[in-house]
Amino acid sequence: MKVHLPSFAGQAISRLNAAGFDAYVVGGCVRDSLIGRVPDDWDIASSATPEQTKAVFEDLPVIETGIQHGTVTVLLEGRPLEITTYRLDGQYSDGRHPDQVHFTKKLKEDLARRDFTVNALAYHPRLGIVDCFGGVEDLQQGVIRCVGEPDRRFQEDALRVMRGIRFASQLGFSLEAKTEISLRKHAPLLQKIAAERLRVELVKLLCGAQAEKVLLNFPDVLAQLIPELLPMVGFDQRTPYHIYDVYQHTAHSVGAVESDPILRLTMLLHDIGKPSCFTVDYKGQGHFKGHGAVSVRMCEEILPRLRFDNHTTERVLKLVKYHDAVIEPRENLIKRWLNRLTPDGFEQLMKVKLADNAAQNPIYDRSDCYRAIIRIAHEILQREDCFSLSSLAVNGDDLMELGIPAGKKLGETLQFLLQAVIDEKCVNDREQLLEYCRKYRQIP
Repeated sequence: MKVHLPSFAGQAISRLNAAGFDAYVVGGCVRDSLIGRVPDDWDIASSATPEQTKAVFEDLPVIETGIQHGTVTVLLEGRPLEITTYRLDGQYSDGRHPDQVHFTKKLKEDLARRDFTVNALAYHPRLGIVDCFGGVEDLQQGVIRCVGEPDRRFQEDALRVMRGIRFASQLGFSLEAKTEISLRKHAPLLQKIAAERLRVELVKLLCGAQAEKVLLNFPDVLAQLIPELLPMVGFDQRTPYHIYDVYQHTAHSVGAVESDPILRLTMLLHDIGKPSCFTVDYKGQGHFKGHGAVSVRMCEEILPRLRFDNHTTERVLKLVKYHDAVIEPRENLIKRWLNRLTPDGFEQLMKVKLADNAAQNPIYDRSDCYRAIIRIAHEILQREDCFSLSSLAVNGDDLMELGIPAGKKLGETLQFLLQAVIDEKCVNDREQLLEYCRKYRQIP
């Protein structure tokens, strides 16, 4: 286990040391580097106060990003580098932020306020690793453990509840027993946390390598964000097409799709309407007629509640809407889907269907059919076949020259010609399309 320190972070430490201050890289960047992951960011903790840090880097751009908490950001080699003064946190009356902070000269006191041992590590290029709480051993054992008393850690900042299971998902680690008990106990405190913060943690969790395992183990925690998940837990589908209950199927489908926020979010929510649509026929078999539409309506409440952006919301709603649509490996039908969803959207839908299929009864596997559809779609795109108005050989101006007025009739006629091309009733050629229009739309 070794920390590979980038030059800009090393330079910052050298400057601070030369000015008489302690300085270490700390937190997630040390954790990730030790386990062979490339850190997203590098953070430094120092005995220098914000004003002293600004003086050390007076020749460089310095941004007061969080000076009330002792943090400034220095732009070094074109990279932003957060430098924070060693500190002790005061009371957390809002369950999220300390009411006040007190600067200290002791690194250990700064590390002691952090959430988990694997995040309470520091590194200096000459002095090596500083590990006051067993973080290195927990990294080696694959354990998420609170620094100090778990109850205190989660009461200070309830977002740590989500961070704990998020790290379990991203790192593939298990929660230490006392930490897990306390995390579950304090999960209701997530109600105090801003939706934007919860959304960020949820997406990171869903995109983790062990998201499926975490979803299966912590539905009670996730229900603090999305209570609509709870009715799915243990819900027997009573159908030969499924071998899991609704929630288990959901978790397995999340694990079966690639680590993309829109796709993973779609799989989490695609069957959320099933419990409210359940019926049983005279043979005792379960059905969920219309659950796609119900799931969409529920998602229309869930996604804005978690402050998802419009693009993500629109994409997820469309994929949830069509996740169970019947699609056959026929060119004209696939062209209609390419037109309806765009090539990117159709590719996402097929990934959703493959993941959905992977989490069902393998006896009824349809993956070969879906792969055939994907292959046909790729052939259509490679040939640059016409499947949308943008590639149709005529446009509105051409039709108005035939005497068709602008407005509804013009749009209907363009769609009529597009469907004729898709169904191979007419080739995508301007003159032939205009002749076809004259013949079948009663135009002189």
